[in-house]
Amino acid sequence: MNTSPRLESFVYDDAIVRKFLFATLLWGIVGTLAGVVIALQLAVPALNFDLPFLTFGRLRPLHTNAVIFAFAGNAIFTGVYYSCQRLLKTRMFSDALSAIHFWGWQLIIVLAAITLPLGFTSAKEYAELEWPIDILIALVWVVFAVNVFGTIARRRERHLYVAIWFYIATLIAIAVLHIFNSLEMPASLLKSYSVYAGVQDAFMQWWYGHNAVAFFLTTPFLGLMYYFMPKAADRPVFSYKLSILHFWTLVFIYIWAGPHHLHYTALPSWASTLGMLFSIMLWMPSWGGMVNGLLTLRGAWNKVAEDPILKFFVVAVTFYGMSTFEGPLLSIKSVNALSHYTDWTIAHVHGGALGWVGFMTFGMVYWLLPRLFQAPLWSRKAAEIHFWTSTIGILLYIVAIYAAGLTQGLMWRAFDEGGRLAYPDFVETVMRLMPMYWLRVGGGVLYVAGVVICMVNAILTWRSRPARYEEPVHRAPALSRDYVDHEPGSKLKQSGAPVAGFAYTLERFVGAAWHRRWERLPLTFTVWTTVAVVTASLFEIVPTFLIRSNVPTIAAVKPYTPLEAAGRDVYIAEGCNNCHSQMVRPIHSETQRYGEYSKPGEFVYDHPFLWGSRRIGPDLHRVGGKYPNLWHVRHFENPPAVTPNSIMPRYPWLLKDTIDFTSLAPRLKALRAVGVPYDDAAIAGAESLAKTQAAKIAADVETQGGPAGLEDKQVVALIAYLQRLGTDIKLAAPAAAPAPPVAAAGASAR
Repeated sequence: MNTSPRLESFVYDDAIVRKFLFATLLWGIVGTLAGVVIALQLAVPALNFDLPFLTFGRLRPLHTNAVIFAFAGNAIFTGVYYSCQRLLKTRMFSDALSAIHFWGWQLIIVLAAITLPLGFTSAKEYAELEWPIDILIALVWVVFAVNVFGTIARRRERHLYVAIWFYIATLIAIAVLHIFNSLEMPASLLKSYSVYAGVQDAFMQWWYGHNAVAFFLTTPFLGLMYYFMPKAADRPVFSYKLSILHFWTLVFIYIWAGPHHLHYTALPSWASTLGMLFSIMLWMPSWGGMVNGLLTLRGAWNKVAEDPILKFFVVAVTFYGMSTFEGPLLSIKSVNALSHYTDWTIAHVHGGALGWVGFMTFGMVYWLLPRLFQAPLWSRKAAEIHFWTSTIGILLYIVAIYAAGLTQGLMWRAFDEGGRLAYPDFVETVMRLMPMYWLRVGGGVLYVAGVVICMVNAILTWRSRPARYEEPVHRAPALSRDYVDHEPGSKLKQSGAPVAGFAYTLERFVGAAWHRRWERLPLTFTVWTTVAVVTASLFEIVPTFLIRSNVPTIAAVKPYTPLEAAGRDVYIAEGCNNCHSQMVRPIHSETQRYGEYSKPGEFVYDHPFLWGSRRIGPDLHRVGGKYPNLWHVRHFENPPAVTPNSIMPRYPWLLKDTIDFTSLAPRLKALRAVGVPYDDAAIAGAESLAKTQAAKIAADVETQGGPAGLEDKQVVALIAYLQRLGTDIKLAAPAAAPAPPVAAAGASAR
């Protein structure tokens, strides 16, 4: 009787891969072009044409989201849908789920492109989208996960190749990160407040933000590297054992590193120190991946000189090595004290995004084009031009911004011989950066030009496609349900060596026999990956939230008045947090420039936190009471009129757009739901209290010689918020008597 397994026939779904590939290039052009536009606005602020939806603060999150989730996201899906089918020897689990995933993800991108410029944002970096879109992201991600895990379940290849390991880690970690960072309380259809406050919100944000880099911009692209690079080089991966070491150390260690983004802030020191230690440990697994990638080209380096695809891959892996060397370097506190809030961080991020992610994507695209469209690549010469154009563009960009970052950091902390700040006026530093900003624009234009060349090459290759694509039928045996594991025998036993029993366990571990078994058990593999991601996170999250001493309370700190809360929402909508920080670090140069350093207890009512991640303008945490109300009005009308050489854009619409007083009560009610102690009277009287405070500020502006009729304009709400910033700790702590109603206390205090 014939016991051979029956051969099954199947056809790969390349149509979905072609869709994702074109989406990758389209959004690549959009995302990088948006970057060039906002880079130009830094040099020429008037290029926003006094239109709110074209200002830097609103376009910057559009640029980052477009590059990360639209360009890189579609690139990930292109590679995953192509390689999964080949590695698992089966068609994707469901064509319907593939289509839902594709169109659902494009819908999310379009919604982001509409809402962010209109000012609908949660203000959390790389997670700015409002709650209905967050829910849509979660649903589409589940569709993607079901499709991939369903494909794994129906595979005809028993072992999971290394690229699949990284895809599984991506699916699990991104779901966990997105869900827990996006927990929000809706106040309306497009307005919500983070359930976390102040220090805890900052911790959750950078737990998410750093690990979005880890599990959206690193692990999936490592999976692509492990599949496409050996294919292009026609060589096997250099080391299987190095792959195992690289994967598990990366998955476990990366998740701890996020707090290094919050050095010298109000985050407890133990948390940021822990983040620094694990960041430094990341050097080892990260460089393990780089070495494994580059040595995969052993014996094929002669091809690199001739093949633009390999050129893209080599530069990509090199940038991966550079970025993963620089990341731990920047996590060291003494280095971070200089680099944080400067353009140095921007250069670091762009080295990874443009070099590692971008070039890995372009190498993959050029490898796929002739295979997907069943026609020769339209122009190999154009691919070479793209490579050199983008390489020069990256170098121009990052060299200029590294220089800008160092200039900023050194000027901000410089003192003269008399012990005073050498550059007390913030704008002095800004003026020094202008030549570098123009050089950055030039580098960005070259990079965009490269993406356009790639798109042209793809379209013209597509035009040469056959009238009807061939769909080769593949054949492979189904996996037998009666399979029995047979581990390799012990070499120690075979040699007759007189060793202790522990030596056999050690031999099995070092020989990776345990891992070979896990690769045949996808559920086991996924569970252990989840355990690695979740347990590492809990070690930091639980004590950060449960130990009260992490956030000592300050009795004088009270919730915002209704008008100040409205002004805070205007501040968020305009994206002011993209240019200004609200965190005075306990560093001598900062306390000299801005005043008393920020305390954890000052942020207990901040949903979300607004500490920022860079300073294009000065820190604002102690700006309350620094300038008269009229100064702020003039500043929003025409910043250079009160601060010569300022690169802040004009905000004339703030003097015309009205405050929606009727929305205040629902907003305060949502804030109460997340822990801000507004009582019923404060919520019921929110509109009245806000109008009273607004009339007072407007009258003051008019008295000082400013325009009349501002009592219902957004500028008044924003002024109320700015004048409140950092002032609570200057007030005497109230007696032990019960706190008065919030709104009344706020009104009397102002």
